[in-house]
Amino acid sequence: MAGDTCLTVKPEDRRIVRELLQCLRSPENTARPVGELAVMVGRFFLGSPYASGTIERQGAEKLVVNLRQFDCFTFVENAVVLARLLKNGEEDFSRYTAALTRTRYRGGRLNGYASRLHYFSDWLRDNQRKGILKDVTREIGGSPRHRAINFMTANSARYPALKSPGVCREMLAVEKRCSRHRLFHIPKRELNDLADRILDGDLIGITTGKEGLDVSHAGLAIRIRGKVHLLHASQVEKQVVLSRETLYRYLAADTSRAGIMIGRLR
Repeated sequence: MAGDTCLTVKPEDRRIVRELLQCLRSPENTARPVGELAVMVGRFFLGSPYASGTIERQGAEKLVVNLRQFDCFTFVENAVVLARLLKNGEEDFSRYTAALTRTRYRGGRLNGYASRLHYFSDWLRDNQRKGILKDVTREIGGSPRHRAINFMTANSARYPALKSPGVCREMLAVEKRCSRHRLFHIPKRELNDLADRILDGDLIGITTGKEGLDVSHAGLAIRIRGKVHLLHASQVEKQVVLSRETLYRYLAADTSRAGIMIGRLR
């Protein structure tokens, strides 16, 4: 079914999946924690171009495969999917598209634009239900944070699919449900005290003070000389990078960066 829902799958996407799995597949790697595999996948894509809106399209929602360029969210999403394929010893491209569908859409089912998990907190919550990951923000020491989530419908001109009144109503309903959930985050002022609890390959969502939004950026945690850094698709650097500064300094550099949410792969 996933193959039938693909809007664009270029031969290069198939080649990238094949080469990545061949390059990283080994008994030693399969034995690693899946979070470490996510880091290995992320490093495989270092230098890949940044591009925003790579899966936004007009018309009916279809699965879009693009491993040639990433925004921060599709980078994290693909690191999760490909790491789990490595862990499970799966190689067939149809397994990849099925896993991508399961991770990207609510309940693992593609059922229109609003079924896509557009907001990071919603994506984290749904993939926890599916057993793919666990939101560990609260147990690490996160604080409650209420957010009224409506960024997409408040900025509907940015999203071609929201030109449809029906789709816009569906997204309003999604946003209302998201707004009712209590979120937890680790405020950036507390990060240094709790950073030793973050593991390689943890999924990091950068919480934001921007109105209507839960998370403004995402990446993977990597520890370097005992400090947490961010492996991510950077809009500023226009490519997938491993940030030279620590995650703490990355957050401190922008007043809109409020803190972090953390997902841990199962």
